[in-house]
Amino acid sequence: MLIPRRFLPSISSLVALEAVDRLGSATAAAEELSLTQSAISRQLKALEEQMGAPLLLRERNRLQLTPAAHDYAREVRGLLSTLASASLRLKANPAGGGLNLAVLPAFAMHWLAPRLRDFARRHPEVTVNFTTRLAPFSFAHEPLDAAIHYGRRDWKDVGYLPLARERVVPVAAPALLGAGAITLDALAALPLLHLETRPDAWEDWFARQGRPVSGLRGMLFDQFATMAQAAIHGFGVALLPDYLVAPELASGRLARAYGTAEPAPGHYYLVWPLDRPEGAPLRKFRNWLSELAQPEA
Repeated sequence: MLIPRRFLPSISSLVALEAVDRLGSATAAAEELSLTQSAISRQLKALEEQMGAPLLLRERNRLQLTPAAHDYAREVRGLLSTLASASLRLKANPAGGGLNLAVLPAFAMHWLAPRLRDFARRHPEVTVNFTTRLAPFSFAHEPLDAAIHYGRRDWKDVGYLPLARERVVPVAAPALLGAGAITLDALAALPLLHLETRPDAWEDWFARQGRPVSGLRGMLFDQFATMAQAAIHGFGVALLPDYLVAPELASGRLARAYGTAEPAPGHYYLVWPLDRPEGAPLRKFRNWLSELAQPEA
C-alpha cells in the first residue's frame, strides 16, 4: 500500500530532527550538518507544519523536542540507517543483485569463504554482503535476505537448506594436558571452555562418550575464534570444530585432549524468510549451495 506523498517529509527535515534528538541541541545539529542554527529551525518548523503536531518546545533561545518528537526521532533514526545501508549497497553494486547474508564467523571464514570464489565466477552479477549474527533473529526487523544457522530446525517461518554436519574435537594447549593420554574423568576435572550459543555442548559430548556429567562450569565465550585463542594460551579445554583447529593441531599449538573428531548433534543450514518474495540473488545462491550441501544424518 502506497502512502500519500503529503505524509512523506523531506529527507533534510528528518535528518535535522534526528540530529537534534541525538545531539541535544539545534546548535550541535547545525555544526554536524554544516548548516546554520536558523536553517535547522526552519527544517523543524516545516516538519511541524506538515505533521500538524507540535514537535518543538521553545524555551528562551533554546529548542527542545517534545516527548512525541523524541519517539518519532527514534523511528526516523532506524529508517535513515536503513536508507543509508541501501544507498551504500547500490553504490557498491550499481548493476544490482546484492545478497545480504548473516553469517556465523568461524563457519563463514573456514567453510564458506574458500568456496565462494566459485559462486563469484558463476554469478559475477551478484554481490554477497556479510554481516555477523550469532543467534536467530527476526527477518522482519533486519535488512537481511538469508542467514547461516547452526543447530536444529528451530528457527520459525524460514526455509532450510542443510549445508554441512559439524565434527568437533576437544583440544587444549599441550602444557595443560601433560604427557600421555588422559581419561574422561581427568578431562572433566580440567577447566572447560564454553560457547554462549551452545551451553550444553560439553554435556552432550560427555554423554556420547558414555560418561554423563552435569553442572559443568567454566569461562564463557561468544565466538569460536576467541575460545580457540584461550585454549592456545592454556586457559582450558575447548570443544572446537575440526575445520577450525586443523592448523593449530598441525603446528603443535593445540593438542587433542581426548579421542578424535566426531559429529556434533547440530547441522549448518542456509535459512531464508518464507513470508517475502524470493529475489534472484537468493535463488542463485541457494541453488549453488545445494550442489555443496551435505544431507542431514
